[in-house]
Amino acid sequence: MATIKNRLLIAKDDILNFFESSQQKYFDLKEMTEILDKNRKFWRLGNISRFTFIDFLIEKGQLSKSIFEFPDRNIHRYTWGKVPLYELILSLMSNSYFSHYTAMYVHDLTEQIPKTIYLNCEQSSKPKSETGLDQKRIDFAFRMKTRVSKRTANYNDYQVCLLNGKNTNSTGVVEISGPDDSKIRVTNIERTLIDIAVRPEYAGGPFEVLRAYKNAAKVVSVNKLSAILKKIDYIYPYHQVIGFYLDKCGSYRKSQIDLLRKQEMIYDFYLMHKMKNPKYSSSWKLYYPEGLA
Repeated sequence: MATIKNRLLIAKDDILNFFESSQQKYFDLKEMTEILDKNRKFWRLGNISRFTFIDFLIEKGQLSKSIFEFPDRNIHRYTWGKVPLYELILSLMSNSYFSHYTAMYVHDLTEQIPKTIYLNCEQSSKPKSETGLDQKRIDFAFRMKTRVSKRTANYNDYQVCLLNGKNTNSTGVVEISGPDDSKIRVTNIERTLIDIAVRPEYAGGPFEVLRAYKNAAKVVSVNKLSAILKKIDYIYPYHQVIGFYLDKCGSYRKSQIDLLRKQEMIYDFYLMHKMKNPKYSSSWKLYYPEGLA
């Protein structure tokens, strides 16, 4: 054991310089293993194990270990120095992006500081259903409680929730500077307003969604929102929900609202699942929670 420690101590400056000069500041176990294997000969570390190597960097360097304990698996991340929280979480899933309440927070559409961070990794592309819509099936589906992701893990003062959303080919996803000057991928304002209308459960509920629509009035492009909604191509008529929010909050021009109103409205639809004693908007053919104003 002494020989192993001596080898690490002799190579200490070279190892620490490697990590200090690297642009990458967070790593998974596979990446840590690859770093060790590629530099093992140069650092003269012999057959030192990856875990001994990692423990040495935690003790002598600036390496920290974070464990995200999701129900299906634990995800380990190793960070060098101070890494912004949102960058660390974004590294948990490849090709992922922040959405829903988290995107609302990033875009200043809420005054709340949500303690749940939503990370969306899209499903693979699937053939579009040819079944079509039927009023009885819509009614039955929305009488039921909606399913929500159970893939959550606590991290410091936050809960991280992994979503497996509809495949959209990252439509409306942008790369911007986020909290703590982090570099993140997140849904833009228009896509965010669509997502929270579709799944208000991930946005603090319909009353919080309505406030987000009010807060977005001066910065959102309803033309762009309508185009993104059309591109995503939901089976359900979510344009009725979005149009209702635009109309209800009283902050949008008639011409903007009409972009949604002019779309076909065949079926009665629902603003959310399992509502008790909902009210009905005949102009949007939509059931919505009592008290929503």
